[in-house]
Amino acid sequence: MKKELYTVLVFTRLNTRRFFRDRLALFFGIMFPLIFLFVFGGISGKSANSVSFKVALINESNTAFAKQFVRETHANKVFKVDDTITTLGAANDKMNKSQLDGTIVLPPDFGKVVDGAPTGQAKILYTSNNEQAGQTLTSIMQTEFKGINSKFVSVAEPFSVTGERTKNKALTSFDYTFAGLLGFSILGIGIFGPINVFPELKKQGILRRFHTTPIKVWQYFVSTVFTQIATGLVGLAAMFVAAIAVFHLNVLGNYFEIIAFLIFGITVILGIGLAIGGWAKTERQAAPLSNIIVFPMMFLSGTFFPRYLMPHWLQNVSTYLPLTPVIDGVRFMTTEGKHLMDLGPQLGVMAIWLVVVYAIAFRVFRWE
Repeated sequence: MKKELYTVLVFTRLNTRRFFRDRLALFFGIMFPLIFLFVFGGISGKSANSVSFKVALINESNTAFAKQFVRETHANKVFKVDDTITTLGAANDKMNKSQLDGTIVLPPDFGKVVDGAPTGQAKILYTSNNEQAGQTLTSIMQTEFKGINSKFVSVAEPFSVTGERTKNKALTSFDYTFAGLLGFSILGIGIFGPINVFPELKKQGILRRFHTTPIKVWQYFVSTVFTQIATGLVGLAAMFVAAIAVFHLNVLGNYFEIIAFLIFGITVILGIGLAIGGWAKTERQAAPLSNIIVFPMMFLSGTFFPRYLMPHWLQNVSTYLPLTPVIDGVRFMTTEGKHLMDLGPQLGVMAIWLVVVYAIAFRVFRWE
């Protein structure tokens, strides 16, 4: 038994060294997921900020109030005023090209003093296919003017509403993005690695030479699992560091439990890669089959967008995909502080898939 484990450790060490000496493997294993993290993290971080509208501001009034209103609108973070637009024609052209959410027009009499108070009616212009943004912009402007009106006219309001913040913290869009990108990275570690390496080793006759030695299939599989876990954790650790340092991810869960769960997740997904790569004789056989398996998981397991945006029936179906419990479990642990004992449904689905995919992998594997 010691000799068999020694063989496993030797192959693990050799495969790990080969990974870290291969620049292309380093790029796709570590740098490529980081690039996705910065791209999607930047998008989700931007969407998590306060809502803003890109508008043109056409001021046709010379009143002091109108000039003050223009200055305050520029300072308001809700509005991103395009200062290059000075005419209504230019504003309409930009709106027709969907480069503006709307145009605020201040007529010549805007800000004119009547009975000791400035008056006027601003106009919001928007296109028919951008009606939702235009109506929201109009509502925001009405709220702004309501605050201004209260300074000049006192009106009794019989009904009112107040807001109260709860003690609970809702998940941000980056929380979903980060868990999904970790799942995408695990998908690359577990599937794309074996389906690229195994057919190439068969083509070069390396696996055939391995077969002439006393090494057994389970030893080769276990060494591959150890290698992918070791290299995969390096890439995932880099993503955690970037998420915490750049995007201020607040990890609530226990790091040791998270690492254990990630190791289990890599092992489960790797079984799919071992089955495809072990069966395929060439890359031409592996690529189509891997795409059939990978793409549904990539788009239905919550990799790039939350599953709650899907129809209810599709959420139920996607729950049982191999990658879904991995992504859900990572999100529960990192952002909600749950423990492994709280992830019974996720661990159960993963355990079933672990048995299924490795049973298939051992059955279909061929050395050449």
